Amino acid sequence: QVQLVESGGGLVQAGGSLRLSCAASGRTFSTYAMGWFRQAPGKEREFVAAINWNGGSTNYADSVKGRFTISRDNAKKTVYLQMNSLKPEDTAVYYCAARRVSYLDTDADEYSYWGQGTQVTVSS
Repeated sequence: QVQLVESGGGLVQAGGSLRLSCAASGRTFSTYAMGWFRQAPGKEREFVAAINWNGGSTNYADSVKGRFTISRDNAKKTVYLQMNSLKPEDTAVYYCAARRVSYLDTDADEYSYWGQGTQVTVSS
C-alpha cells in the first residue's frame, strides 16, 4: 500500500512559479512510475506529467510542455512538479498518483494510488 500527500499549492500571479511536492510512504516507491494530474472546476481530470521509476523517462501534456518539470528523489520518496510561467488556465486541484509498474503512462486509470490533491490558483 502507498499513501501520497501533496503539498506546495497556493495562490500565485500569472507568470509566477510554484513547486508541488508529493511525499510517499511504503517501501516500493522507487519501483513505481509517478504522475501528476489536475482537475479544474466543471472539467474532467487531465494528465499533466509523468515520470518512470528512475527518472530517466518523462512525459508532459502539450499544454504544460516547456513550463513544467517533473522530477523525483527516490531516497526521499518524493516526486516534484516545478511549475513556471503559470497561466490562469493552470488553475486546478493537482493530484499526485502512483502506478504499480516502473514505466510511465498518461492514462489516469493506470494509476492505483492517489493523493488528496492540492489547490493551485493562478490570478490574472
